[in-house]
Amino acid sequence: MIPGGSATEQLELAVLAEESGWDGVFVAELGFGVDAWALLSAIAVRTERVRLGTMLTPMPWRRPWKLAGQVATLDQLSNGRATLAVGVGAVDTGLGTYPEITDLRERAALLDRNIDVVRKLLEGNVVLDDVGLDLTTAVVAAPRPVQSRLPIWCVAVNTPRSMRRVQRCDGLVVQVEEPAQLTEMLAWFDANGGRPADVIAQGETEPDDTDVVTSWADAGATWWLESRWSAPEAARSRIEAGPVPH
Repeated sequence: MIPGGSATEQLELAVLAEESGWDGVFVAELGFGVDAWALLSAIAVRTERVRLGTMLTPMPWRRPWKLAGQVATLDQLSNGRATLAVGVGAVDTGLGTYPEITDLRERAALLDRNIDVVRKLLEGNVVLDDVGLDLTTAVVAAPRPVQSRLPIWCVAVNTPRSMRRVQRCDGLVVQVEEPAQLTEMLAWFDANGGRPADVIAQGETEPDDTDVVTSWADAGATWWLESRWSAPEAARSRIEAGPVPH
């Protein structure tokens, strides 16, 4: 996770991350700040291997057709390395509430709908009355991703309603504190159709914290997201050290 900074600083850290052996680079999508999709596109043409995405996109506040076009563009520029991570989004008190929807239930309902719309757009399917849209003409000319199924990761907590949303996606970004809580969540998925392909745990580690990463892997996580929210220069040494072996 690139911890902020100017567009140039974040680009440099992303290139360093690939050189240092990390498997993915993720950036924040903010209400007002460095544009995530422009930044990721720049990273795409400066790297060759790392998976690229947001952490995360506040999907209820995005027009799904605009978002789908941005994701598909990134996937083309990166030759199939884009991932879309989504959630309800936090209310940005610094920007006020106009004109965004701030009610949690309404945002959750929009998240449910927009996941389906974006998925259909990325797959080139016509979006019709089941979501109240008819984008037949737009879909014909829309960019298509390189990946046959571009991964969508969704944040979830340990409630059936939240986890059911993940079942329509490809990855679970867990919002729990302990590996045992992840084990409990994955048991629910196992009993209700199967767990997602990607399971993302996150936190801060030092390069030798193998026990931390191993405990999450043993609980079922397939990705460790190093989410160190320090200043860019302070995070540089951690990025240079590379991921924790496990």
